[in-house]
Amino acid sequence: MAGYLATAFACVLTLLLSVSSAAGLDREVAPVRIAYSATADTFGDLYLPTGSDGDLPVVVLIHGGGWAQKSNLEYAGAWAKTLTPYGIAVWNIEYRRVGGQGGWPTTLSDTVAATNALAGVVQERASGRLDLSRVHIAGYSAGGQLAAWVASRSQQGADAPEPELTVPVRSATIMAGVFDMTLAATAGKDRFVRNLLGGMPVDHPDRYRIASPIEHLPTDLPVTAIHGLGDKVVSIEQSRRYTRAARAAGDAVDLIELPGVGHGDFGNPTTNAWAITKQAIIDHVNAS
Repeated sequence: MAGYLATAFACVLTLLLSVSSAAGLDREVAPVRIAYSATADTFGDLYLPTGSDGDLPVVVLIHGGGWAQKSNLEYAGAWAKTLTPYGIAVWNIEYRRVGGQGGWPTTLSDTVAATNALAGVVQERASGRLDLSRVHIAGYSAGGQLAAWVASRSQQGADAPEPELTVPVRSATIMAGVFDMTLAATAGKDRFVRNLLGGMPVDHPDRYRIASPIEHLPTDLPVTAIHGLGDKVVSIEQSRRYTRAARAAGDAVDLIELPGVGHGDFGNPTTNAWAITKQAIIDHVNAS
């Protein structure tokens, strides 16, 4: 009887582990925390697929939270763990934020510096296993603005804040992103945008222009914008306007509108909103 129960328990445990892995919720993946600068909040968590040998595509993941100090990268780790079972390395980055040592232009600069670090300290800690010709970027809400901004960095003018992007990005997947900072601050009455840029568009027109991904087209990259029709925080018009402008400029942009999905639904890795986002990321990676 004891032997039967042990066998039955083992079978159930194997089934549960198998279902967990298939769902992309492998809790065995533990990140490696890596500093990409000497200042506070300039680090990231690197997630590597279990048993990986090398030539790993990388997704740079940027969390949201209104560019504010109160939010951090911890919740985005759950997203990262759903991607590693597909043979994808994830660089979940932190950056200096408003209320801490961030703000204009530091917050934007940090995201580029973190991406560039893939070719330095991050690759070293990964023992050379990262394929830096297959780097993709994804972000949510404020992190969506940052991801789209990094993706457009090579198209920006000389007045863009340093550093330049030295690790090329192959695609961008943006969840409920802010693409037009002027639209957000005016029609959207977004105080977080005002806090990041230090005032209204009339006060800092150059900052708003530089920080708005919609102003830096074409990116010559495939972009997928995903937005909930029930979003009460970031208007879906942000993604619609960006898609129209990017397509007019010649970019390949897909817009996925999700009925009944609100802004916060993306934050839960078990929702359909994240499942669709995850598949979009995987599709970009597989196409590279």
